[in-house]
Amino acid sequence: MGTTLNIDINQEQKRAHDEIKEQGLRVLVCAGTGCVANGSLKIIEKFKELGADVSVLTDYDKMTIVPTGCHGFCEQGVLVSIPDKHVTYVKVKLEDVEEIYESHIKKGIPVERLLYTDPKTHEKVLKDENINFYAKQTRTALANCGHINAECLDEAIAVRGYEALSKVIAQNDPDAVIDEIEKSGLRGRGGGGFPTGRKWRFTAANRGGKSYVVCNGDEGDPGAFMDRSVMEGDPHKLLEGIAIAAFAIGADEAYIYVRAEYPLAIKRLRKAIADAEERHYLGKNIMGSDFSLEIHIKEGAGAFVCGEETALIASIEGERGMPRPKPPFPANKGLFGRPTLINNVETLANVPVILLKGADWFASMGTETSKGTKTFALTGEVNNTGLIEVPMGTTLREIVFDIGGGIRNGKKFKAVQIGGPSGGCLTEEHLDIPMDYDNLIKAGAMVGSGGLVVMAEDTCMVEVARFFLNFTQNESCGKCVPCREGTKNMLKILEKIVAGKGEMKDLEILEDLAYAVKDGSLCGLGKTAPNPVLSTLKYFRDEYISHIKDKKCPAGVCTAMKKVVIQESLCKGCTKCARTCPVGAISGTVKQPHHIDQSKCIKCEACLTNCPFKAIALE
Repeated sequence: MGTTLNIDINQEQKRAHDEIKEQGLRVLVCAGTGCVANGSLKIIEKFKELGADVSVLTDYDKMTIVPTGCHGFCEQGVLVSIPDKHVTYVKVKLEDVEEIYESHIKKGIPVERLLYTDPKTHEKVLKDENINFYAKQTRTALANCGHINAECLDEAIAVRGYEALSKVIAQNDPDAVIDEIEKSGLRGRGGGGFPTGRKWRFTAANRGGKSYVVCNGDEGDPGAFMDRSVMEGDPHKLLEGIAIAAFAIGADEAYIYVRAEYPLAIKRLRKAIADAEERHYLGKNIMGSDFSLEIHIKEGAGAFVCGEETALIASIEGERGMPRPKPPFPANKGLFGRPTLINNVETLANVPVILLKGADWFASMGTETSKGTKTFALTGEVNNTGLIEVPMGTTLREIVFDIGGGIRNGKKFKAVQIGGPSGGCLTEEHLDIPMDYDNLIKAGAMVGSGGLVVMAEDTCMVEVARFFLNFTQNESCGKCVPCREGTKNMLKILEKIVAGKGEMKDLEILEDLAYAVKDGSLCGLGKTAPNPVLSTLKYFRDEYISHIKDKKCPAGVCTAMKKVVIQESLCKGCTKCARTCPVGAISGTVKQPHHIDQSKCIKCEACLTNCPFKAIALE
């Protein structure tokens, strides 16, 4: 039986659209964390100052400066977009604002030097829809990020915010909601890829008593900022997704677990919750119905292990964030001992769009077993770094060479680390496999939360494995022996190898330890910690052998294997290097070439830095 609501969402949308039309020319300035760090708030104030005199505008009677969330194109920040003029300016600085205003806004003449330069053609791109970084994406969770004022409820309503929730409450059929999510094929975007609808159904089986929805916004992978961008750029979409999930499982209380290192996301979420409650889109008797939902924000202390759902629950409860054995699963016994549904930010942000456009629409994207789109944080040795969203099944080649614009400085592609510290390496042979849950698992990697670090020919894969294992070892909660002791001993072996002291037997021990940690750890984070080691051993074993047998780092990265040498043809015998050396490793007579005793050299590079004739080098 349906429910009559006291809010007409269609009328609300019309009113919001009319208000936006009255803004005149909209100038969108990125106010996500990255651009704020680059000075975007001052740029916003400068635009507002210049736009105070509207009499100079030819086509508009008003100009409105709109601070938005992250546009995604972080490599090019600060970004300024003027949709009505189909242009995006990149790397904008405070001193550029007046030129944009005087030339383009007043006279219609684009500022060519601030346009994006295509890394392949080296040509300036005038229309933002022709920027390859954007043109080849399909945005669902990120659809509104960079296009609306994230701190304005009406701007969210204008792009159909809370429309799906109003329909769900009006239809008053929680099981139909779960059916639609199941039909869409949406899988958890936080790492494991568990079917979302199935998880909802498990939790909904316990309707009738107290239950909770928990949104996991912990996002601890190095370089990952997908969830942060949604929380900063489109918080109402996330809140709507949480509310729909709560309605479907019969919950009246929800928590958003956000790492404290995301102050801007927390600020915008708090404002969004307050604004939505004031207008009765959240809180008591939502839209005049019997459905109520109270949403709390819990700030996490930055522990990587709290990305694991049972550790996250412990943290919300005020305990130390440590995982517990399963079963019981949170769907049966979770937060405060009650049935609890846990999804991450990106998963929940997809929910309103699925219910508006239909399960079939969502399922039409992606692959047979991995539907819809996925966000990735594209970083490393690629021309266009930033946040992207593409259909599941998009190949690595398309991401790196089309959207990413290829490898920087004409270097050769070597590998990507996907899935953060819990993921693994993909190589040139994987460039054309469809990037989805199942294919990546077969390749020894995983989608994870979506971190994607691109590496070029001068990257040492042994050092990459050491770096990620160092992270997971430091972040281990220490509860179970395999993870606590296993990662520690694996790290010792890797440090030994990159220091040039490795032995061939170390590889066998390293591999055995990796599988022991993988099989014996209590939680998913411990089980996946060895992935970077196992995948680099599989695809780059020759680099490990070179470090051990030849005492050489093929990429020339590992300092311990470098030699500081004096090139005799360039040495003038000035003795400055000998006087600089702190350990007396350099000998020679005045005006004669000097020599370095490699057994004494500590590779501090003081001689290299101080040589006036550039006669000293690292080999």
